[in-house]
Amino acid sequence: MTVFFTSDTHFGDPRVLRIDKRPFRTIAEHDDALIANWNGIVSPGDEVWHLGDFALHVKPERIDELLGLLHGRKHLITGNNDGPATLAAQGWASVQAYAEIHLEGHALVMCHYAFRTWKNMGRGWIDLHGHSHAKLKPQTRQYDVGVDAFDYRPVTLETILASRARRRKASADMVAG
Repeated sequence: MTVFFTSDTHFGDPRVLRIDKRPFRTIAEHDDALIANWNGIVSPGDEVWHLGDFALHVKPERIDELLGLLHGRKHLITGNNDGPATLAAQGWASVQAYAEIHLEGHALVMCHYAFRTWKNMGRGWIDLHGHSHAKLKPQTRQYDVGVDAFDYRPVTLETILASRARRRKASADMVAG
């Protein structure tokens, strides 16, 4: 079983096409691409932590349909755009505003919102969040796991941690070159 993280899918929400400039012509195309991307890497036996803003402006039946289409055992960390139908959907293994887990030798705190400080940050704990749509400058050991930051798909902790190392190397290469 592999554990994945994501957030801010905003299924059914046409605002993300305009506000976040997502590269899709229609919200139907957006939703289909996100489903295909998700299922292209997540297997039915995997686990996915969705850090909020799953869907908006859709009927409860569509939320249930989406959760049924998406592979994996899904946990929701609630976001500001997760309404009663999303919270009540039967497809979630758990629903909470905040969670802490230990994975691959790392302690993680997860919330939809980025923290300025978090539990045990001085002891190496990592903050995973969504909400900022890849527009917030991260602090040390803080990562936006949203689809805007990771090519519109869920990612593993290894990919999340490696993303910062790649950016540091690219910056160093630019300075040296």
